[in-house]
Amino acid sequence: MFLLQTAGAAAQTLTIKEAVQTALNNYGTIKAKANYLQASKATVQQSKREYLPNLSVSAQQDYGTINGQNGPLYGFGGLGVASSGVPLPTQNWNAAFGALYLANINWEFFAFGRAKEKIKTAVSVAARDERDWQQEQFRHEVRVSGAYLNLLAAQRLTRSWERNLERADTFRSVVTRRVKNGLIAGVDSSLANAEVANAKIALTRARDLEQEQANLLAQLMGVAPGDFVLDTVFLSRLPSVVTDTISLNTDTHPLLQYYRSRIQLSREQEKYIKTLNYPAFSLFSVLQTRASGFHNEYTQDQTAFTHDYWEGIKPTRSNYLVGVGVTWNLTSPLRVRKQSVAQDFTSKALQNEMEVVDQQLKAQVVLADTKMKNALDNYREAAIQIKAASEAYLQKTVMYRNGLSTLVDVTQALYTLNRAETDREIAYSNVWQALLLKAAAIGNFGLFINEF
Repeated sequence: MFLLQTAGAAAQTLTIKEAVQTALNNYGTIKAKANYLQASKATVQQSKREYLPNLSVSAQQDYGTINGQNGPLYGFGGLGVASSGVPLPTQNWNAAFGALYLANINWEFFAFGRAKEKIKTAVSVAARDERDWQQEQFRHEVRVSGAYLNLLAAQRLTRSWERNLERADTFRSVVTRRVKNGLIAGVDSSLANAEVANAKIALTRARDLEQEQANLLAQLMGVAPGDFVLDTVFLSRLPSVVTDTISLNTDTHPLLQYYRSRIQLSREQEKYIKTLNYPAFSLFSVLQTRASGFHNEYTQDQTAFTHDYWEGIKPTRSNYLVGVGVTWNLTSPLRVRKQSVAQDFTSKALQNEMEVVDQQLKAQVVLADTKMKNALDNYREAAIQIKAASEAYLQKTVMYRNGLSTLVDVTQALYTLNRAETDREIAYSNVWQALLLKAAAIGNFGLFINEF
C-alpha cells in the first residue's frame, strides 16, 4: 500500500532495498520453493522413522459356527474363513462367541546400509531444495533490481522528454509572436508547431515505456500495478566498488551450489540403488491369544458350547513366536545394475550442465567488467556533452531572437540538447546496471545492494 501514489496524499519513496524485500516476501515462486523445502525436510524425518520396527496389534470378536472339513483351502483375496473344528459327518448350526487378540513386531534390522542410504538420499533432496530456494531468491533479487533500474531510467527519460516539450512549446510561443509581428516568415510558425507535435509523440512513447517497466516491477514484487516513486539520489554518484578487482568464487555462487547439490543427490541415489542388490534380514515376533465359546470336549459332545458372550471372548489359550528371516530376490541384481548405470549417466549429465553454467558465469564476469569500463567512460563524457549542448542551445535561441540564426539552427540545437540529456540518464543507469551484472556473475548480491 505504501508503494503506490494516491490522490490527495504524498507518495512514499520506494527504495531499491524495500523493493527487493517486498518481492522476496510476496513472489509466488519463492514461496513455492520454500514450501518444497519444508516438504523435503519433513521427508527426511519420515525416512528416519521408517527404520523403526512395525508394531501391530489387533483384536476381533466373532460369533459363528466351527464346522470343519478335510481338504485344502486357499484364502484367495482374503475371502477365506478361518473356522476350525472337528470334521463331523453332518452339518450342524451350533454357534458361539470367539475372540482373537494379536500383537506382532516386524523389524528389518539389517539390509547392508539400505535404510542409511535412504536417509542420506532424503537429506540430499532437502539440501538440493534448499539450494534451489536460495538460488531462486538470488536470481529474483537480481531481476527486481534490474527492473527497478529500468523503471528509474524510464522515469528519468520521461522527465527529459517533458523538458524537451517545455522548451519546444516555449520556443513556439516566441516564434508565433515574431510571426504575428511580421518579423519572420510564417513558415517558421509551422515548423515550430511540428517540433512541438514531435516532442509530444516522443513524450507519449516515453510514458508508454515507463508504464511497461512499472508493470513489470509490480509483477516481480507481487503487488498491484501503480505509479512508483523511486529513489534517485544514488544516480548522482558512482559506486564505491572497483569491480575489476573482484573475481568469481565457484564455491559460493548460489547457482553453482544448486547444480552441485543436484549432482550430490544423484550420487546418493546411486549408492541407495546399489543396496537393492543385497538381502534384507528381519526380526519378527508374534503373541496370540484366543478365546472360544466351544469347550474342549466339543469333539465328543456337540452340546459342549455356550452362547454366553463374556464366556466366549474370555482368553483361554495363548501362543508366541519369535524368529529371524531373510529375504533376497535373486533376480534383483539384473534389474538394479541397469538402474545404477542409468543413474550414473544422469550424474554425468548434471555435471555437464554445471560445467556449461560455470563457463557462462565466467564469460559474464568478463562482460560485466567491460560494460563497467564503458559505462564509466560514457558517464564522464555525458557531463561534457550536456554542458556543451546547453550552451549551444542558449546561444542559438538568443541569436534567433535577434535575427542572427535560422529556425533550423535552433531546432538542431534543441535536438542536440535533448539527446545529451537522454544520453546522460542512460549513462548514469548503465553504471549501476553494470554493477548489478557483475554482482549476478560472481554470485554476490551484496556487492550491489550494499551500495544503497
